[in-house]
Amino acid sequence: MKLFPAWVWFAFGSAFFAALTALFGKLGVTGVNSNFATFIRTIVILIVTAGILSLRAEWQKLGAIPAYSWVFLVLSGIATGLSWLCYYRALQIGPVSKVAPIDKLSVAMAILLGVACVGEKLTWPVAVGGGLIVAGSIVIIAF
Repeated sequence: MKLFPAWVWFAFGSAFFAALTALFGKLGVTGVNSNFATFIRTIVILIVTAGILSLRAEWQKLGAIPAYSWVFLVLSGIATGLSWLCYYRALQIGPVSKVAPIDKLSVAMAILLGVACVGEKLTWPVAVGGGLIVAGSIVIIAF
């Protein structure tokens, strides 16, 4: 019997690596232009992802990707890039202990966007959890 579905483990992996991203990013932007640091990070991500695609033989023909997917993948890439640029600049000038929790307000924002844009149901546990994330961020920012 599985303890958790596979997506839960990947989500925990995402959280763990995001925590490392904050720590390593804070250390990495010292003495480096934050935009240039983001550029370096992006190149590393490109190389690592290309390596994974190659090892797993998961490359796809670009022409086989539907136009709908292209539009949203490009928009996601733009949003990711802008997020990273803001994040690295915030890490450069602010404490990681406050920048990372504020960044995680994206969780509450994603909940709202999921409900508003893709019709996900807002359950009480999700609403309370999202509210606690917001409350926690407010406490961290204010004190």
